[in-house]
Amino acid sequence: MSDDLSWMLEDALQIPHALHAVLISADGLQMSRTAEFDRGDADKVAAAVSGLQSLSRAVSFFCGEHGANWRQTLIEFDGGWVFLNAAGGGSYLAVAASAEVDMQDITYRMQQLVSRLGKAMSTGLRGDTVTS
Repeated sequence: MSDDLSWMLEDALQIPHALHAVLISADGLQMSRTAEFDRGDADKVAAAVSGLQSLSRAVSFFCGEHGANWRQTLIEFDGGWVFLNAAGGGSYLAVAASAEVDMQDITYRMQQLVSRLGKAMSTGLRGDTVTS
């Protein structure tokens, strides 16, 4: 697995009005970000959305589903949206978009990306093989 998954995150930005994407580790650290997004800002997003997913999990009972698995949190602002998805292995994918984004398109793209990221993050590094 490459330590730099930013090239995969760029796929989320192919949806019109998608702005930035950040991949966050289970412990709330930024693992990767899209190229145009500042590292310091990505670190702030990582810390904040780590708390959001925790709060989201805490209210699963509100839907009548005790012990239900958290999958997504959506936040709306005057100027846009933040989508936060579980990305496998305890990691999270956050994508920001302007208010004009097609929500169906971006959530579908994120689900595809989460699937690809999960595979990439679970694939171990291959060592050199020696043939006799």
